[in-house]
Amino acid sequence: MNTHPIRNIGVIAHVDAGKTTTSERILFHTGKNHRIGDVSHGDTTMDFDEQERRRGITINSAATTVFWKGAQINLIDTPGHIDFNIEVNRSLRVLDGAIVVFDGVAGVEPQTETNWRLADRYHVPRIAFVNKLDRVGADFPRVVAMIGERLGVKTAVTQWPIGAEGGFRGVVDLLSLKALTWTSDEVGGHLHEGPVPEDLRAVVQAWRAKLIDQVVEQDDDVLAAFLDGNEPTVEQLQACLRKGTLAGAFVPVLAGAAFRNKGVEPLLDAAVAYLPAPGEVAAQAGQPEADPDGPLAALAFKVVAEPTGTMVYVRVYRGRLKPGDVVLNGNTGKRERIARLYEVHANKVEELEVVEAGGIAAIVGLKDTVTGHTLTDPAVPLVLESITVPEAVIDVAIEPKTQDDQQHLGKALAAMVREDPSLRVRQDAESGQTLLSGMGELQLEVSVEKLRTRHRVEVTVGRPQVAFRETLSHAVEVTHLHKKQSGGPGQFAEVVLRFEPLARGDGVVFENESVGGAIPREFVPAIEAGIRRAAQSGVVAGYPTVDFKATLLDGRFHERDSSAMAFELAAGAAFREAAAQAGASLLEPVMAVEVTTPAEFVGDVLGDLSRRRGLVRGQDSRGNAAVVDAHVPLREMFGYIGHLRAMSSGRAQYTMQFERYAEAPASVLSAVRAG
Repeated sequence: MNTHPIRNIGVIAHVDAGKTTTSERILFHTGKNHRIGDVSHGDTTMDFDEQERRRGITINSAATTVFWKGAQINLIDTPGHIDFNIEVNRSLRVLDGAIVVFDGVAGVEPQTETNWRLADRYHVPRIAFVNKLDRVGADFPRVVAMIGERLGVKTAVTQWPIGAEGGFRGVVDLLSLKALTWTSDEVGGHLHEGPVPEDLRAVVQAWRAKLIDQVVEQDDDVLAAFLDGNEPTVEQLQACLRKGTLAGAFVPVLAGAAFRNKGVEPLLDAAVAYLPAPGEVAAQAGQPEADPDGPLAALAFKVVAEPTGTMVYVRVYRGRLKPGDVVLNGNTGKRERIARLYEVHANKVEELEVVEAGGIAAIVGLKDTVTGHTLTDPAVPLVLESITVPEAVIDVAIEPKTQDDQQHLGKALAAMVREDPSLRVRQDAESGQTLLSGMGELQLEVSVEKLRTRHRVEVTVGRPQVAFRETLSHAVEVTHLHKKQSGGPGQFAEVVLRFEPLARGDGVVFENESVGGAIPREFVPAIEAGIRRAAQSGVVAGYPTVDFKATLLDGRFHERDSSAMAFELAAGAAFREAAAQAGASLLEPVMAVEVTTPAEFVGDVLGDLSRRRGLVRGQDSRGNAAVVDAHVPLREMFGYIGHLRAMSSGRAQYTMQFERYAEAPASVLSAVRAG
């Protein structure tokens, strides 16, 4: 059993699965808080932002440090709403393990699935906590089956619930065969250990046998002894569970009802017992070894603008950080000085003298470091894997209300984009409007509110618009000569470029295949910059052009008249020619939509989705409700909630998240061009 005292853990889930409630209970049971915060009362510790408390949702990931049975747990509570997925993304990038909370009624929901795939990408071991087992319709075995089927993982059930729905009162630990029950739902309801209830013995023995068969395969000696008829000890089973969890062979599943204070202490025990310590999964996650005496390697994963200065949250993978240290930003090549270090507990901070490998802290004093940048020892530079930023799919036009607001708007937007890299700001080439882009209407609504409340900038906001994209339909090769002579030094640049479409999501790729010094090396970056700048405004409808490759094949220059500016202008003009010749097409964001509705309204829901150009991919049942899974263009989803409530007497609900960009039909292109 690993005895390293640190665990860096995130709590992730779909919105309303009970994630923040679970985090608040963890704070209470570890002694960090002496009273329990309640989402419905707006007094939670982890959701401390005024908008979070007013809306009853998590918007920002919040970090804290707690202690449990000798282990230090650095805990990050993340948002469940898809609009704030960047917070989950960057948190999982720096965490070693995660607690995934599932609603005991709804089971695996869309955002849980998205977060699970993110955890797969970053090789983060997980334990599953099936929550809300006290609710009507809660079904533990069904949720366990859903986890296995929808997420494609093997589940290792380590607990079995005692009682169901309103009668849920505890769990049986399948390893120790002890019944863990709580005397009441209230704060301070004590945990009692006892024998397995008589009516559960058969089912408990069956699930325990299944668990043992799974976990003993992780240790050859334990397996051999088991096959010889020797029952493994609890300690041996725990060691095998830990080994299998870290290797991704299975996911331990626990049960509880966090709001009723049932199951939290065993969940903490499992987090310490089965989730990795810093460095334990370093190799498979592509991280440096967690050596405190090695050269510094740290990753900035969050930036927050505070009144007292900008705080940059970092995870230290190797080495140590101290106030006064000078570090190298591996991405920019610039040196920065650490002014102060803080341990963060939600919105409170405590100054630190040192942070060693495995630690998470906030730094004050960094001026040019943003999300995804690597901080290193200047003598041993390196760049760690960055953080993937999701697509922005929706725009709003914003205009300052007064001259004073005009002066402050640019600075405020720059600060917000630095904090949240999933926001984008650009100028519309035709109208000159400032466009703020994000992942959904809620994110943009929260961002505009932040402009007003935090940055004191009043703006007028246009209607949300779809963030279309453009792309090239086929490959084309162009030659463009840029030549001007007007009395003084001339401008001369000729480029030969090939443009070709790429797969969706590949972005813009530039390669230089020119040979023989046809174009001096110092001008090549200007050519790439010219293409990327021109691609920000496509020829079809003025939207950014994406998913293409530009290859520099040849060109000519003039000893006296050529300049970086001339080559940048030539490359931009070449792109516009190529886009016109290549039959550029319009791309629209398509959303994965899940509608949960009473069965009697399924026909109406299916018909409505079809009218919205939706493609229904499947239908399932969840308790007494039907679940419809569809892909629908975002353009058709504006105002959907009102229609859905009207056709279902207010009983249906839906979630959606970005799925992909797809070519828009001619009718949409005509409508977009018409404005």
